[in-house]
Amino acid sequence: MTLFRTIALLAAALATMATDAFASDSRPAKQAFGAMTLGSAQSSEPLGFYARGCQAGAVQLPYDGPNWQVMRLERNRRWGQPELISFIQQFSRDAASRDGWPGLLIGDMSQPRGGPMVNGHASHQIGLDVDIWLSPMPRQRLTGQQREQLAAVSMLKKGAFLTIDNDAWSAGQARLIMRAASYPQVQRIFVNPAIKKKLCETWTGDRSFMGKVRPMGGHDSHFHVRLFCPPGAANCRAQPDIQPGDGCGKDLDGWFVRRPAKPPASPTKPPPKPRVVTVGDLPQACQAVLAAPAKRSDDNMGLPFAPLASADSSEGTPITALASYQENVSGPAMAVAAPPSPPPVASASEIAPPAAAAAAWIALPDKVPTPRPRPVN
Repeated sequence: MTLFRTIALLAAALATMATDAFASDSRPAKQAFGAMTLGSAQSSEPLGFYARGCQAGAVQLPYDGPNWQVMRLERNRRWGQPELISFIQQFSRDAASRDGWPGLLIGDMSQPRGGPMVNGHASHQIGLDVDIWLSPMPRQRLTGQQREQLAAVSMLKKGAFLTIDNDAWSAGQARLIMRAASYPQVQRIFVNPAIKKKLCETWTGDRSFMGKVRPMGGHDSHFHVRLFCPPGAANCRAQPDIQPGDGCGKDLDGWFVRRPAKPPASPTKPPPKPRVVTVGDLPQACQAVLAAPAKRSDDNMGLPFAPLASADSSEGTPITALASYQENVSGPAMAVAAPPSPPPVASASEIAPPAAAAAAWIALPDKVPTPRPRPVN
């Protein structure tokens, strides 16, 4: 056996051992990635698929921007690829200046290093997904406690089957969704089937992006924006293209067919427990993401933006009710610069509005519901 052949066989054996080591990493992926509190000190890159992957070199979206505020800060899910951060900043500016939308309330993006989440989402794993509330942003900065407790407003009529509540829905929400769909980097937008139907029936503007708006269960109080894999992201697995058409008509009708509930079958044996997704099930590069050192804290505050003059938002001042957005809004919301630290926690008395505003105030639930897992569409 020649020396060259010996070296080749040894290299092949080492590669096989390395592959086996990656595949044998049996750590539950949800717990491993959920334990990460900061992004990795790596070049930014989405790795894998939206529902089976992770992200390297993630960037944090600042708590506040000129036209957005981040909700549910305790979840630590305001991380994404630079392309997602840039999209949110651009979208928030355009929605304010061109559509008169008061500002975006940002829900979940991704975890600091992406990966599966312990609860709430099947996707959002590679830093290219973001949930945006359909409630407009209030004009004053929310406290940390308000961001945890304020409930997003459903656009559906309570007690009715997939029916829009016209007291909550307005042309403003329609413009917001269709504005988001118009960007070339946006691949899909997930909304409740009733919202998709409403857009199909009432939207009179440019309908060439309507096909990007996809019906999915849930998504009645927010919409989910998904970006394409960025150019040059060789390790990002793309989702299949959307079929031609606007997704209205027959493509949508099946969601509105009531089917009689079938009686539950009597199982002869307990159903098998779902298999736990392990770190070894993810792309091999995700192990390097977990092992990488963390970025410095000052590297994690998001891409720069140009804050406008800060508005007076004294703590404890009752905020403008989220449900009070009217069609005659003519300009952007009051600008708030990014704070250097998380918003302070307010007392219950500070959150409560005065009696005159109680009717318009969105009630705080005793328990904030956790979003249910969502399928990939």
